[in-house]
Amino acid sequence: MALTLKRWQDQLILLLGVWLFITPWLFSYAIDSPHGVNAMLCGLVLALLAAFDLYKTYLWAVVVNLALGIWVAVSPWVLEGDYGQGVTMLNNLLVGIAVAILAAWELMTDPDLHKKLPGAGAAT
Repeated sequence: MALTLKRWQDQLILLLGVWLFITPWLFSYAIDSPHGVNAMLCGLVLALLAAFDLYKTYLWAVVVNLALGIWVAVSPWVLEGDYGQGVTMLNNLLVGIAVAILAAWELMTDPDLHKKLPGAGAAT
């Protein structure tokens, strides 16, 4: 499997997912808090879906990453409790926006995904 520039969005989303997963330890906020659990779960899912998409193009994986990016960006204001340091809130906002932009970019520009859109007539 050769990674190409065609999949650069997935490569960045994979890195952002790993980054988000480790932020509770880097920024020292409670791992068992809603925000800590959210960062770890969302980071793990982002990274796994991007890794799957690097192997084979999955429309659903890109759509889920887009939705997760939006969730990560708004989650500091939705989840209960004190978010703690401003840097953790800013981190979620920036990571979420970056993931959403990358996933949307991939949806708009990847011809393999266009073949899998509803109504495109593809059997796969």
